[in-house]
Amino acid sequence: MRTILITALLLTVSTPAIAKQAPAPRPDDTSWAFEKSDVPVDPDFRFGRLANGMRYVIRHNATPAGTAVVRMEIAAGSLDETDAEQGLAHFLEHMAFNGSTHVPEGQMVPLLEREGLAFGADTNASTSFERTVYKLDLPRADQHLLDTALMLMRETASELTISQAAVDRERGVIFSEMRDRNTFAYRNSVASSGFFYPASRYVRRFPIGTTETLNAASAQSIRAFYEREYVPLHTTLVVIGDFDADAVEAAIHARFDNWQPRTAEPQPGAGPVDAKDRDRTGVWIDPALSERLVIQRNGKWLDEPDSVAQRQENLLRSIGYDIVNRRLQRLSRFAEPPFRGAGFGTGDVFKAARSTRLIIDSVDGQWAAGLAAATREYRRALAHGFSEAEIAEQVAQLRAALVDAAGSANTRSNAALAAAALALVEDRQVPGTPQSVLDRFVAFAPQVTPDAVLAALKREALALDKPLIRFEGRTAPAGGEKTLRDAWKQAMQAPIPAEQQGVAAAFAYTDFGKPGTVVSDTHDAVLGIREVRFANGVMLNLKHTDIVKDRIDVSLSIDGGDMLDTRENPRATEMVPYIDEGGLGKHSRDELDTIMAGHTLGFGMASGEASFVAQAGTTPRDLELQLQLLTAMITDPGFRPEGEVQYRQQINNYFARLRATPGSAIQADLGAIVSDNDPRFSLGKVEDYRALTYAKLHRDIGDRLEHGAIEIGIVGDMDEEKAIAMVADTLGALPAREPAFRPYDDQPTRTFTADRKPRVVRHTGPADQALLRVTWPTRDDADPVETLKLQLLERVVRIELTDSLREALGKAYSPTAGVSLSRHWKGYGTFAVVASIDVADVPATRKAIDDVMAALRKAPISDDVLQRARQPLVEAYQNALKSNGGWLSLVDRAQTEADRIDRFNRARDRLLALTAADVQTEARRYLDPAQGLEVLALPEGVSEPAK
Repeated sequence: MRTILITALLLTVSTPAIAKQAPAPRPDDTSWAFEKSDVPVDPDFRFGRLANGMRYVIRHNATPAGTAVVRMEIAAGSLDETDAEQGLAHFLEHMAFNGSTHVPEGQMVPLLEREGLAFGADTNASTSFERTVYKLDLPRADQHLLDTALMLMRETASELTISQAAVDRERGVIFSEMRDRNTFAYRNSVASSGFFYPASRYVRRFPIGTTETLNAASAQSIRAFYEREYVPLHTTLVVIGDFDADAVEAAIHARFDNWQPRTAEPQPGAGPVDAKDRDRTGVWIDPALSERLVIQRNGKWLDEPDSVAQRQENLLRSIGYDIVNRRLQRLSRFAEPPFRGAGFGTGDVFKAARSTRLIIDSVDGQWAAGLAAATREYRRALAHGFSEAEIAEQVAQLRAALVDAAGSANTRSNAALAAAALALVEDRQVPGTPQSVLDRFVAFAPQVTPDAVLAALKREALALDKPLIRFEGRTAPAGGEKTLRDAWKQAMQAPIPAEQQGVAAAFAYTDFGKPGTVVSDTHDAVLGIREVRFANGVMLNLKHTDIVKDRIDVSLSIDGGDMLDTRENPRATEMVPYIDEGGLGKHSRDELDTIMAGHTLGFGMASGEASFVAQAGTTPRDLELQLQLLTAMITDPGFRPEGEVQYRQQINNYFARLRATPGSAIQADLGAIVSDNDPRFSLGKVEDYRALTYAKLHRDIGDRLEHGAIEIGIVGDMDEEKAIAMVADTLGALPAREPAFRPYDDQPTRTFTADRKPRVVRHTGPADQALLRVTWPTRDDADPVETLKLQLLERVVRIELTDSLREALGKAYSPTAGVSLSRHWKGYGTFAVVASIDVADVPATRKAIDDVMAALRKAPISDDVLQRARQPLVEAYQNALKSNGGWLSLVDRAQTEADRIDRFNRARDRLLALTAADVQTEARRYLDPAQGLEVLALPEGVSEPAK
């Protein structure tokens, strides 16, 4: 479903003329969209084309400073496959990591790891229906690493070896990925596509392929696809980062000029989609699926090349859909809502069709009420249109987003700019400048009227006349398909009164009393963080940065958190994440959304180990309002019944699908297993959660909200003196708080079970899916060097598991390791390895994990493995303070957890001082196979494989 799109608007410009639309591009058209558009392109992008036809996009950018991203898109995906080739586009993507002319098999990932790129996080690729994209995020933009990245992209373009032995080894990994993807959500997605587009090509070209075609795949067949589809005319290289653009352009020519041009076959269409397909009804049942109705009609794809006039049309459509969806959202927030959620919109089906959909997510068994209410809002919008107030709210939201974008335009991230470049390639959207977008919006805004918005929506949206209707859920509707169709007809014939508009109130929380007095104002000696304390005990930490212009990040911590959960009251903080759904005492959540339209704010709270935390992104112009909103959330939470309803709906759905996958089944039982059924860390019964109320939450956390210590961190493009004054007017004006966060020494310790016998939990997913997790107890994070040693050991174990389970045995798609060391539970921490595998491979996987641990304990790792594990960690610390988020992680608790600053400052040198012997010592200390707690998730009714 499409909301037509701030992102599209963000690429537009201020040009009053209305251009004629260009003719539709040919399927093999590789022209630049801006060559035929009246939307001026951002001049800071450099576009080029080699003599062989390959295109490239280059841009110098210094956010984050000293880094770069490289993307190579091949305009070939699963749509390009023949019937016998299904899955080969994705298989080929895997083979790109399995050897080429100048990079031996198995050496591409290690080569990048030695340079500081973590596999998965910084080194990745993806295959979709239409394209394959290779992605490198470079921690340094030096010439050596850029040359390495371009060399690897060039190898991928035409130099892959694709040996039969490598194909045979990788086949198991592909099947592992296929098995992991086979979830209730994926099966439903495939079935839904087949119902709505039964004759289309794309429903028979899901990128993972089929068992038959993957078993038949050979080096010869994959190479045939490779040589046919990986050609210069199908390829675009994007390089964005902190480098000399001339040097990068020269390097691209040096690497790719000798790639020989070949004929580029046009990609087959994704359709056909029959616009006359109507009046069909389907029911899809799965015990894990919550109830949903989709009402849809398909129509002709609208060929709308990017132009100023088209962007104006898109803006009007967007506002229309957003207003309908805002009305539907309001209904979902009633104390007795007709549905959990609903949405209305129109989107493209590739270039084969467009579809208009009304989607209703209902409480199980309540689909009829949801259908009636959502249909009424859909019909009301088309019959009566929109009000001036509704238009104004959406225009205010758009204006705020565009002002924000223009303000931070010169500090956009490498990743954001690369995405804009790929949008030009993939969607033929011209990347303009955010300031020109804002200028154009200001000029066009007077033309955004209720009549214009309704007319634009009607020009695109298909009438839901005799629609396709699909029900999905746990239980089929009584009466089946006929009942669904009859309910739709009845809903379409019901009366549709005009919308009754309320009057937006003014924000009621602007005065919190006499401004607080600053009693202490110092600077941290290491990082220059400013530390302020008010007379009421509130602590404020500030750091001005220019990393992102016109952007401020805020973090608020209040003493309490999960430490309030006790054995007698283990769910005291369970509802904290839903506190925002209850709104404020003087405003409902829905009213707040209207009041705050046109502002950039965050609103919500989470429960951490020993504190309640709220984080928000805002701007200099909205910082005062953001602080007022946070202060109001603490002092006058609304605790309205509609928030309780939202919580219970979510809980019911969570428990209904609790064991639908191996991962969710283990997650459900792991806390109780590890803690010997300590109720603080164990999942209770669904009835325990349904019984929770806001009244209980208020009793359990109200004292902390009223009296608990407060520490606030503010990072970004701010005037520090103004920020201090704003905090003085809000949090600093509150009655006296406790001066320090409590140690909670009276809480019973958190323990790790002494009973290490293996456990088996059951899931209701496919019969071949298993998940093996082994967990060891470790320690808390009190010792910074020990913490780094365990983090390094985690990276080493990931490498060794990947080499063993994925590369050598082909048993697991993505085996992983994780270390978690508690700051607040003294002595408590865990180290875990997890592998998603075939049931038949459980014994081999168990042995492989034991062998990896035994080898790590027996002898030091090689210097090469040490480098591959350590360098990504070193680069992460090097680059951590190149983002506001990195700064905020230190600023937020700079006064009460000051040791984190010293830890960070010394982490790089400490990491570089660690040795292979240190890794071995940690493995010997913690990773004794005999002490690991194995939990194995198996399908219901499947016997445990023999050990």
